[in-house]
Amino acid sequence: MRKEATRNALLVDVEDMLEALNARYEGGDAAAIIDHAVHEAFPGRIAFVSSFGAESAVLLHLMASVDPAVPVLFLDTNKLFGETVRYRSRLQHHLGLEDVRVIGPRKADLEREDPQGTLSMKDPDECCRLRKTEPLTRSLKGFDCWATGRKRHQTTFRKEMEVVEHDGQHYKLNPLASWTRTDIRDYFAAMKLPEHPLVRQGYFSIGCMPCTSKVEDEDDARSGRWAGQAKTECGIHTAKKE
Repeated sequence: MRKEATRNALLVDVEDMLEALNARYEGGDAAAIIDHAVHEAFPGRIAFVSSFGAESAVLLHLMASVDPAVPVLFLDTNKLFGETVRYRSRLQHHLGLEDVRVIGPRKADLEREDPQGTLSMKDPDECCRLRKTEPLTRSLKGFDCWATGRKRHQTTFRKEMEVVEHDGQHYKLNPLASWTRTDIRDYFAAMKLPEHPLVRQGYFSIGCMPCTSKVEDEDDARSGRWAGQAKTECGIHTAKKE
């Protein structure tokens, strides 16, 4: 009974915090949202998670302008394009990011669950769990909040997301939630941000090599992820962490 009462009290605290932060952040300037989250709401307890993909430079530039020492978690699934790995190094240097942490699946887990490296073709959900969800869950220990670059316009699933959510264990900050594709394009131009090299080849949403395709319509960029399947999310934004 005592444990249940404590849990209920914590849930009330979470709901109050979500209500307060969303009331403050909704419709606000992204840089101001990040500044408040980093320095007031979650000082020393927030990490930014980045794929260093097609649009990642925007969120990372905003974060670096607030505090370049905030930890950035980069998921290296061992299935990434070589261009992405090289872009990470270039962007890290360009923005002066001081604490980029490369995380990924454990070697023993890969040898046990995906020894041939073909799990993405047989069961993409399990591949994402092995290479993304579980490594990120381990890496978020010690943090209270993690920030993402997700936007509402990207998919139906993301359309109703709030600026701040809770995944069962951590707050999740989406400071670019209301940004459009035009907003992203304009920011790249205004800040002269380096572009991911695959964008010019028609890759407008970039994940793991086996599950990423070129697309013709830049405004439907996510259609190049798991093309031909109902899957639209890797799992790190859909799994509840209890």
